Amino acid sequence: MPSILNISCYKFVNLPDCEALRDLLALRAADLALKGTVLLAEEGINFFLAGPADAVRAWVDALREDPRFADVQPKESWSKTAPFRKMLVKVKPEIIRMDHPAIRPASGRAPSVSPRDLQRWLQQGHDDEGRPVVTLDTRNDYEVDEGAFVGAIDWRLRKFTEFPQQLRAHRDDLQGKTVVSYCTGGIRCEKAAILMQEEGLTHVYQLDGGILKYFEETDGSGYQGSCFVFDERRAVDDGLRKTALKTEP
Repeated sequence: MPSILNISCYKFVNLPDCEALRDLLALRAADLALKGTVLLAEEGINFFLAGPADAVRAWVDALREDPRFADVQPKESWSKTAPFRKMLVKVKPEIIRMDHPAIRPASGRAPSVSPRDLQRWLQQGHDDEGRPVVTLDTRNDYEVDEGAFVGAIDWRLRKFTEFPQQLRAHRDDLQGKTVVSYCTGGIRCEKAAILMQEEGLTHVYQLDGGILKYFEETDGSGYQGSCFVFDERRAVDDGLRKTALKTEP
């Protein structure tokens, strides 16, 4: 069995003490010889870590001692080697850049749909109230090219900052439908869902945990292809195993 545990997780929460947190989290990661990336911003945390399971879980346990992170639940997968070359802990203006400062998920999340419920909706062709369901991919075009939900809306985004403009151009096409935004791990689709609500769409959900959680909790049906990931694995299949890329970004 592969011995390296890979985790990914994010949480939108107010973090006015990013600089101090950066130093503390970097020290803990160094002590445990972990590799990966931790991004901090006033809006929250986003992290991807790899290492022996005991070390990775010790870092997460220590993070949870801070009440702001007590409920973090990282997504897990396994590999033979760590898919990161070094450990980076950075402070940034946003943990995922949208260039839309009014969107603050820490102030209130958009509704989410679980992977199993989304799969059921897709299989039956409508949500539990009978509305047609569409999936909206919030990832970049080269990520979508590796795999996507069957029939998903793809606006060929080159970067996430293009999402607000594309939403306004296509908003009328989404009216009257249940729109489920999705991305790799949940962070982009959460911001996207909040913006859609702000723009007047009333039946909007984010896919809880993104594609990776969908792979973890379902058999992957309804999704075609692999999922691009931002580490040295480059893509994983519906069993969260490393797979070959179709194209290079």
